[in-house]
Amino acid sequence: MIVRSNQKTKWAVVGGGMLGLTMAHRMAKEGHDVTLIEAAPKLGGLTSVWELAEVTWDKYYHVILMTDTNLRGLLEEIDLSDKLKWTETKTGFFTDGKLYSMSNTVEFLSFPPLKMIEKLRLGGTIFYASKIKNWKRLEALEVEKWLRRWSGNGTFTKIWEPLLNAKLGESYKKTAASFIWAHINRMYKARRSGLKKEMFGYVQGGYRTIVDRLEEKLNEYKVNILTDFPISNISKVDDQFVVESANGKLETFDRVIMTAPSTVVGRVCPILSSDELAKLQDIDYLGIVCASMLLKKPISPYYVTNITDTWVPMTAVIEMSNIVDRNEFGGNSLVYLPKYVPADHELFEKSDEEVKDSFIGALEEMYPEFDREDIIDFKICRTRLVMAIPTLNYSKKLPQQKTSVDGLYLVNSSYILKGNLNVNETIEIAEDAYRDVISKDSAIVATTV
Repeated sequence: MIVRSNQKTKWAVVGGGMLGLTMAHRMAKEGHDVTLIEAAPKLGGLTSVWELAEVTWDKYYHVILMTDTNLRGLLEEIDLSDKLKWTETKTGFFTDGKLYSMSNTVEFLSFPPLKMIEKLRLGGTIFYASKIKNWKRLEALEVEKWLRRWSGNGTFTKIWEPLLNAKLGESYKKTAASFIWAHINRMYKARRSGLKKEMFGYVQGGYRTIVDRLEEKLNEYKVNILTDFPISNISKVDDQFVVESANGKLETFDRVIMTAPSTVVGRVCPILSSDELAKLQDIDYLGIVCASMLLKKPISPYYVTNITDTWVPMTAVIEMSNIVDRNEFGGNSLVYLPKYVPADHELFEKSDEEVKDSFIGALEEMYPEFDREDIIDFKICRTRLVMAIPTLNYSKKLPQQKTSVDGLYLVNSSYILKGNLNVNETIEIAEDAYRDVISKDSAIVATTV
């Protein structure tokens, strides 16, 4: 049996997004004394919610795939599996000023922008990527060179390059082929049979349901939750970590797990080695400017419309109400208009009105039936540090999760190596780190009798 000391080790988990919530839940369930620290007034991070008119839903778009075993396992563990709903979805493409459906094999083969040989090479690239197991060798290859080799120059110019530009901007030129492999692998597995059908899911009530349930569980386990606590500095004095907030509050802990973005960790943890700090600061991040638009009626039959025309200011059009029951939105339609850009991009400095005018103007060109009078509410959110960009040989550049400072751990989304950023992957990072790093560390106060 496990006998724990009367004086428990005090753990701090910094970051109240899904990764931090999962880590705190896992540790508290195992009996550890945990404090969860979040800079924002509420928990959730990238899965936090807001109000559009009278509708409360996710700030950023999220979807659940049948292959998201980590997320589905967590939902079952916290008794939310019965809230999970599935819908067959369709995919659209906007290219050369026209909308096309690419939701099944027939539509793929008749896709006008590509010649037959280009379609075959595109399909072959997707199939080949889905069969690759040794993803690490792709880290040494530039994504552009790899895609040109397998898909050909025509397919790259017409499809891959515009999509990479939309997703990564100029950063795609220094991105490893493992990035596109991860994206293809996840989406390919989502389809029940090749390019035929895909089933996407959501939890009733959105991520508010999931985050609220996790918060309930943390309260049951007596986790101390500190919100509105933006950390300005972490130091170590006499084997105790001193965690200081920007407003001067101090908390002390025996062990600290950082789930915040790497550049934030590098800024608030000067006690790390110079090598670790340099590695953290060298990680490039992708940001997002994302509009949420509540409409009186839908604008398309597709969940996602990929955009290859460079004049369109959005990365894609995400019509969430083609997955989620419109009753969740008061009978209305919810559309997301994301634009992924580097963390230092000028779009972050533009006003909401400038972004709104640009996005809506593009929608009027793309969808002749769209009427801005149908807009019930329109809001824009911005986050500079969303996803670490997997540059060449990325995994070799990361610092160890167990740092040079005894009791300080790095467990954030920059450690996603076999996938792209999504909730399922962040949960996997938390679970793997707890099993392979945290629980195996001799610093955990527990003895076997």
